[in-house]
Amino acid sequence: MPVSVEETANAGNRVELDLESIERMIPHRYPFLLVDRVPELLPGERIVAVKNVTVNEPFFQGHFPGHPVMPGVLIMEVIAQAGALLMLHGAEEHAAAVPLFAGIDKARFRRPVVPGDQLRVEVEVLRQRGPSCKLAGKAWVGDELAAEGEIMAVLSSRA
Repeated sequence: MPVSVEETANAGNRVELDLESIERMIPHRYPFLLVDRVPELLPGERIVAVKNVTVNEPFFQGHFPGHPVMPGVLIMEVIAQAGALLMLHGAEEHAAAVPLFAGIDKARFRRPVVPGDQLRVEVEVLRQRGPSCKLAGKAWVGDELAAEGEIMAVLSSRA
């Protein structure tokens, strides 16, 4: 895998992002950076992101001892971080911006996410007006839907 990934030659404007590229775009860092890589990003349209869920995640210490389950709110955070990458990629005018969580609708949790799972998140733009964006996201483990919801975000300048 390349160290720094830019535009790929396949399917038009499709982009892949590695961890280094992700960290350049959003301010999240360990332990709260929840996107490991982006195998597919179609600017302004959709993104596919991956989170490898390991037993070493700090939240598993208390959620729940002896029966570790990834908190649903953190699954939605993976969707939100992927959405932030989608909003910011290729938007030079927003280079000094950070998307802030503005709301969530229709959140549903379908199956637990546990250590060893690979969470594949797919997010698409439903509507974008100026600095505001509404996104639909789904989180999958293999072929099973783990969670879904609609996220609203607003671009804000970094302070």
